[in-house]
Order: sequence, then structure tokens, then C-alpha cells
Amino acid sequence: MSALKMIKLSDCLQKQREKLTKRSELDVASVTLRVCKITSDVREMGDEALLDYTEKLDGVKLGMEQLRVSKEEIKAAYDDVGADVVDTIKQAAKAIKKFHEQQMPSEWLKEIQPGIKAGQLVRPLARVGAYVPGGLARYPSSALMSVVPAKVAGVKEIVVCTPPRRDGKVDPVTLVAADVAGADAVFKVGGAQAIAAMAYGTETIPKVDKVVGPGNIYVVAAKQIVSPDVGVDFAAGPSEVLIVADDSADAECVAADLLAQAEHDPSAAAVLVTTSEKLAEEVCKFVEEQLEDSPRKDIVLQSLEKYGRIIVARTLAEAIKFANEYAPEHLQLMVKRPEQALKLVGNAGAIFLGQYSPVAAGDFAVGPNHILPTGGVARWRSGLSVLDFMRLPTVQSLTESGFKRIAGVVEKMAEVEGLPGHAQSIRKRSRRR
Repeated sequence: MSALKMIKLSDCLQKQREKLTKRSELDVASVTLRVCKITSDVREMGDEALLDYTEKLDGVKLGMEQLRVSKEEIKAAYDDVGADVVDTIKQAAKAIKKFHEQQMPSEWLKEIQPGIKAGQLVRPLARVGAYVPGGLARYPSSALMSVVPAKVAGVKEIVVCTPPRRDGKVDPVTLVAADVAGADAVFKVGGAQAIAAMAYGTETIPKVDKVVGPGNIYVVAAKQIVSPDVGVDFAAGPSEVLIVADDSADAECVAADLLAQAEHDPSAAAVLVTTSEKLAEEVCKFVEEQLEDSPRKDIVLQSLEKYGRIIVARTLAEAIKFANEYAPEHLQLMVKRPEQALKLVGNAGAIFLGQYSPVAAGDFAVGPNHILPTGGVARWRSGLSVLDFMRLPTVQSLTESGFKRIAGVVEKMAEVEGLPGHAQSIRKRSRRR
């Protein structure tokens, strides 16, 4: 029996369709009280609280002088990972840099009416904190995706927090990635305590203007708690992919792409929406075959059983309509004419066109950011970009003639809104000679 449930979209009522769009939602409420205590302790006690929680939660006893990764540790990390890995990281960083440079907005100031100029400035944030998950796992690509765009945006200081391993060191590949990306400092702190440290500052870790980067439920809760005091990006939950495919798709590759996403997490979501029942059946078969050889079989099975689906649609338009309702983190269009299908797409974090554009390529080497909205948030939020690391203040300049041109409109609007002081500020200038 297949781990993937097969469903015909035409048989579903509206409520059933809505159920199909549900996937894991981080139950932040379940940890909020505990995380409130952690953030409060860090805010009040600084490094002392960091060291205490690092020992309690990570099982690592550090001294205050060990919180910041030393230059010697960075040098040793390069030696540990070897030249081929360093070169791979540099190539990925180069692609990410090149892409994000294209996102940079321009400053402008134009005369929009005679005597009236308006425009925008581009100003980077002064200091940013990037959280990179770690501990028992390694996510060097997340270091690249967090730090490189901030560097491109012109952020003056970028600090990274990542959990230490049991030996008290940071994973060397993650450390090399942070260094290659341009981080100014790396600290051995993880979880909610790291978010609080960057938000409020400690004796060792500087207070930042914004915190970005993915993390577990404790990191998500901490971001919510500190958000009134510091900028945050968004909650990036368990990974997800929705593949829209027609009869031109390679069933074996579709199956591989579904499994690639499912191996992330037991709560990851892997969904195929296809116009071909034959393809659907072939994908089920290949999923079962490939699953047998997966080293992460247990995780994949849990994921597919919870949130895995194969949905059969009558037409491509119907399939993409459902994809827009789902608003996936990753959307793959494995169809005959993907560029044409793209015109129908409204909601997705990142879109991959054609048979040779798997999500894995975008995760590591193409360049667009892989820190993306999940859980349907793509309906109103895009992935991490250079715009997350800058402000666009507006600027306005009026000559006397320009002022007179709009004085009547401004005065009348002020009166309509019941703001006599606003109207008076216009009249005083209008009476001057």
C-alpha cells in the first residue's frame, strides 16, 4: 500500500479542498511560557543566562570567553573541511551574491508635478543578526542565504548565532560558510536564547536591528516574543513542495523530488497535483521503490503519511488553481510548457520550471534565497531578500510654486479629516509674500 494518498480533486467539496491545503503548523503556544522565561532571563542576566541555558539545553559547558568563535577556530575549520568543500561553498556564495545584486532597488528623486519632487532613498540596516540552526545537524547553506543578502544590501555589521556541538565547537562547514558569506562574528549560542541575545544584546553579543534565519519551534516563539523590540523576518516552518505535473513529466524524477522534500522533517509536506492518472500511479510505484533505499526512511514515511498527497485534477488550470490555494513554499511546474503555466501562478515562495529544475538545485546552487514562507504565508509574503536588510525612506521637496499648486487640496483634506492645525500650517505659508 502506498504511503501517498491519491485523491481526485473533482470529487472534493470546498471543505475537503480546504483540508487538503492544511499542513503542519508549529504549535508555538505550547512553548510560549518557557520561551518567555528564557528571553526574560537573557534580557536581565546577559551572558550568564546564555552560558546557563547552553549547558542545560545543549549539554555544553562554555566559559564567557568561549562564546565568540575565535580566529584560530575559523582557521582550523578551513583546514578541517578541505579545499574541495571550501571551493563548493565559495561557488554557492558567488551564485547567491549575483542573484541578490539584481534585487537591489535604486534611489530616485523625480519631479512628479511642476515644482514638486518626490523620491526614495536606499539605506541599509546598521547591524543584523542571522540565526543558523545547528547542534546535531549542519546547515551551511542557511548561513549563506542569511548573510550574503545582508552583505549585498550594505549592512555594516552581521553577526551569526549557531548552536555548539557537544564538543563545544561550531560545525566547521557552517563556520566556513558564515566566514565566506562575510559574517563579522559568530557566536556559539542556539535556540530561543540566541534570538533573545541578538534582540537585546549581552556583554558579548551586540544588540541588532533585525534577526533573520530559520529555526525550530523555540526559535519561532522567541522571534514572536521579541518582535516588538527588534525586526524579525518570518516563521519558516517545516519544508514543503507542491509539484504540478502533466503526462510529459518523468515519474521517477517526480517521485525523487517528493522524497527529497519529505526527508527534511516528519512534518514536511510533499504534494503532487497532476492531470494524468497514469503518472499518478507510476509516481506511487517509484515512491515505494525509492523509499526502500532511503537512509532517512522513517522520517520520509512519517512525512508522507501526515501531509503527503497525490491529487488528480481534470485540467492544468484546475491544478494551478489548487496550487494557488495551497500557496506552497516550493512550487515545481513539471509540464510541457512551464513558461505558459507560470502566467497562472499567483502564490508560491519559489517556483521551479521544467524537468531539470528540482528544488535541491535552488536550495544550494542557483542563487535565489531558500529561506521561504511556509504554511500558506506565501499568499502575502515573499522569501528573504535584500529588501529585508534595508529601509526605503521617501523624500519630498516643494518649491513655492509647487506648494501653491497643491495647497488647496491639502487644506481641504485637512479640514475634511478635522485637523485644523494641518490646515493652518498650509494657510500660514499661503499668506506669505
